[in-house]
Amino acid sequence: MTKQYLTFSLDGKLYAIDVFKVQEVLTYVEPTKLPCTAPYIEGLINSRNQGITVVNFRKKFALEEMPVTKFTRIIVIELETLFGAVADSVNEVIEIEDESIECAPKFGNSISTEFIRGICKKDDSFISILDIEKVFAEETNSTIPSDVSE
Repeated sequence: MTKQYLTFSLDGKLYAIDVFKVQEVLTYVEPTKLPCTAPYIEGLINSRNQGITVVNFRKKFALEEMPVTKFTRIIVIELETLFGAVADSVNEVIEIEDESIECAPKFGNSISTEFIRGICKKDDSFISILDIEKVFAEETNSTIPSDVSE
């Protein structure tokens, strides 16, 4: 079976998430900081009158922090609630055959293999496919507000 994935880059590597989990891709805006949150939580943004908790993927995956550029994007992901994920850049939507996805190697990844559903090859690049539910498991169990009623 073929599925569509949104590809994005972090730290010079390609990652992908199921396109059906993506609501939209936004140009980076500075989130409003929240007190007493995990260090990788950037804060809240307002999109379509809804508060969206923004997670910095670089911090979440313990990658070196980099300044925001004109290519930095916030990927709005829909799970039990909406989350924003900061990525260095968003590339394209691609189709990947299920049978071309291999198990993630137990070593050599920049991020924990618990967050990687599998890897595939496109042209000369490897793409790590994220298990987005596992990436946001901790956040979906938290009490960060998701509605802005101002």
